[in-house]
Amino acid sequence: MSSAPPPIPVTVVGIGADGWTGLTTAARTALTEADVLIGGSRQLCLLPARACEGERVAWPSPLRPAVPRLLEQYAGRRIAVLASGDPMFYGIGRALCEELGPDRLEVHPHPSSVSLACARLGWPVEDTEVVTVVGRPVAKVAAALHEGRRVLVLGAGSGSPAEIAALLREQGFGPTRMRVLEQLGSERERAYEGTAADWDHEPGDPLHVIALDCRRAPGALRLGATPGLPDSAYEHDGQLTKRHVRAATLAALAPAPGELLWDVGGGSGSIGIEWMRTHPSCRAIAVERSPERAARIVRNAAALGVPAPGLRVVTGAAPEALAQLPAPDAVFIGGGLTAPGLLDTVWAALPVGGRLVVNTVTLESEALLGRWYGRHGGELVKLAVSHAVAVGGFTGWRQAMPVTQWSVTRRAEEATEKGTED
Repeated sequence: MSSAPPPIPVTVVGIGADGWTGLTTAARTALTEADVLIGGSRQLCLLPARACEGERVAWPSPLRPAVPRLLEQYAGRRIAVLASGDPMFYGIGRALCEELGPDRLEVHPHPSSVSLACARLGWPVEDTEVVTVVGRPVAKVAAALHEGRRVLVLGAGSGSPAEIAALLREQGFGPTRMRVLEQLGSERERAYEGTAADWDHEPGDPLHVIALDCRRAPGALRLGATPGLPDSAYEHDGQLTKRHVRAATLAALAPAPGELLWDVGGGSGSIGIEWMRTHPSCRAIAVERSPERAARIVRNAAALGVPAPGLRVVTGAAPEALAQLPAPDAVFIGGGLTAPGLLDTVWAALPVGGRLVVNTVTLESEALLGRWYGRHGGELVKLAVSHAVAVGGFTGWRQAMPVTQWSVTRRAEEATEKGTED
């Protein structure tokens, strides 16, 4: 009995602003032999009609939901998909790989706009941070701003340079040198520059990359790359895990790339925000019952470079608000610990290897943590921080309210156990 022939692979061809002339022989052959050519309208226009006779299909908007539909519609025909530059670098290659798997793709990459920009600027690619604002909030750029760093921003349209300049000024990076590189690789390539503080250029070509030589203005608030940002970085009403305790809490949570945190009792959002700042792929869900505080979390997240959708805010009281949330890799409880069923619900949601960190300042909550510590182990510590303050003409110590912290990792042998409150 003969088996069915293997499905025809989908070819993905990266194309630059230099169009047909910049393609390799193999990429040209794939396009000339294709029955169907799918791509953006701008990319399709770069192909010569006589050489590429396949049916041309422009991506609809929104693009991502249309991918499976178009692949199914043209199944059995030779499909070539056009992408800007390197298809696997913020390109359509990712979506196609998710739909078809890598074995059904044949990819012909072109130098990305990042590679071309670094070549023009003389910047080593490995030392250059890349942020895209294509389909993403401009606020994401804020997390990449550090004195002396080089950042490339993939623009989303002709207005992106002015939006980036405004963000830089708001973040205290007005002296940053900005260079806009348009139509990289084409005959129409051009560049112009200025500083964020005095940016006054008219909107240019929508196809561009923005190069930032980051410089912080004198006196501007300095934000480091590790947890424990200054308390003044946050808008808050007093419900804020303070800097030194926050640093210790993030150390106990131990974020890793791609992981999801539940920040229960979000307050000002500082734990979830600093969890996400440790790596671009980290995600967090902040659960906060106060609508006013929930809105404040959204503002803080945007100001500190980790806006939605990376940080999701759920307005509601735990544990009810935790229903239907995706399983977490770690959970932080910073408020509402004595709510009936909260610890039970969180413990049941934790997978094997998941971490739970709980902070409290009350005797009642401390007693509850003692019982759970006795049952499940982990580490129970008391964090006490004192600050030097003026006492008349002298200096003394003023102690903040001590924080009891329980941190624990769920073990495999506990996966089938139920944690019940005493």
